[in-house]
Amino acid sequence: MSANQSPAGQQPTATYDSAFLRACRREPVPHTPVWFMRQAGRSLPEYLKVREGIPMLESCTRPELVAEITLQPVRRHGVDAAIYFSDIVVPLKAIGIDLDIKPGVGPVIANPIRSRADLARLRDLTPEDVTYVTEAFGLLTRELGATPLIGFAGAPFTLASYLVEGGPSRNHEHTKALMYGDPQLWADLLDRLADITAAFLKVQIEAGASAVQLFDSWVGALAPADYRRSVLPASRKVFETVSGYGVPRIHFGVGTGELLGLLGEAGADVVGVDWRVPLDEAARRVGPGKALQGNLDPAVLFAGREAVETKTREILDTAAGLEGHVFNLGHGVLPTTDPDALTRLVDYVHTQTAR
Repeated sequence: MSANQSPAGQQPTATYDSAFLRACRREPVPHTPVWFMRQAGRSLPEYLKVREGIPMLESCTRPELVAEITLQPVRRHGVDAAIYFSDIVVPLKAIGIDLDIKPGVGPVIANPIRSRADLARLRDLTPEDVTYVTEAFGLLTRELGATPLIGFAGAPFTLASYLVEGGPSRNHEHTKALMYGDPQLWADLLDRLADITAAFLKVQIEAGASAVQLFDSWVGALAPADYRRSVLPASRKVFETVSGYGVPRIHFGVGTGELLGLLGEAGADVVGVDWRVPLDEAARRVGPGKALQGNLDPAVLFAGREAVETKTREILDTAAGLEGHVFNLGHGVLPTTDPDALTRLVDYVHTQTAR
């Protein structure tokens, strides 16, 4: 079932007519909906307080804590959707990969995956591996009511990059060496990760997610031809696997201006755009039949209220002719962002676009 068809009982009725889901389906909206990537955490003092002394991966497995962190920006900012608090490496940890998230560094893999024998460590993900996710979604959907809850996962390429490199990488040299040097092993690795990612998204959708977003944080490191040949099949498999649920599927990557059309081709209903490409140009690259999400530069929030409103107005004007638009930043909220700037931004977008 397409995300643009009737939910047929598969989406909560309370959220189906929300501004966010209507925009994802390219339907008329009462105002442009707003949410922010990384809105759950980082910049909020209440988040820092409840997370104090709790490692990141542990915090992702505590349903009550996850629910509280996810709800904090909804209460404070009045955003049009909540984004589930987790991390893209959670499903890898859940299937037994030895990894940790080190403060100031990011995910670090103890034993990188670089050979065919290593593939055996990537077993299937089952709902029993992530019961804390189902429990947290239950808590959240009851509390959120008519506010949609977005589930998410890391895309196969980005997960592969962490697994192959052993952690974050500037140049992705081990990843690209595997992709170019052993294309069959690379294809098998991404196919295995596509199955794990799709299973993780299915758990979230079945637990009550109103939409899902696939983050391909590092895929901007690839040329379009390499993406089409070596990445697109796996991302498409993820989107096709969850297509029958009828929830909007969002695809986002950083530095993906040259890949925007391909991100949509992978199967997304909504294509996320970072701040480097104007939305009207992004619409041309993506083509018809897709909503767009974005794309204020997160750094603009440090420039003062007048500058924020000026840049936001430019984006809203550019988006005026789009089939569907969800306002967001062009990447995640930066940790030192003033939370009040986000609250004012939500109010400004709602006020300026009220219909």
